[in-house]
Amino acid sequence: MDKTQSRLRRARQTHIKISQLQVARLAVHRTNQHIYAQVFAPCGTKVVAGASTIEVEVRLQLANKSGKGGNTAAAQLVGKRIAEKAKAAGITSVAFDRSGFRYHGRVKALADAAREAGLKF
Repeated sequence: MDKTQSRLRRARQTHIKISQLQVARLAVHRTNQHIYAQVFAPCGTKVVAGASTIEVEVRLQLANKSGKGGNTAAAQLVGKRIAEKAKAAGITSVAFDRSGFRYHGRVKALADAAREAGLKF
């Protein structure tokens, strides 16, 4: 079993547990260059809000920085944006789905920024 398969196995277990809770889910995915966050409705099929480092507004704010989308500063910005969008959609409490990634670095920075912006985990 390689690293990707192990991550997907952990992600599947987390996804099953969160779906049993029937609460909104904040899912995070990261690549080497970008980080993505989506808030899913409690039913689990509808995306209520989304934010990533690919968005034009985020890219403009990160234009002068090195690394652009693959660092913790970008993750903090995405965390703040996803919290604002979720609150605008009427969601204040979510379950954090890290998609099998370790709660460290960019994933942690995104979660902390979302908490500071008003989302409850």
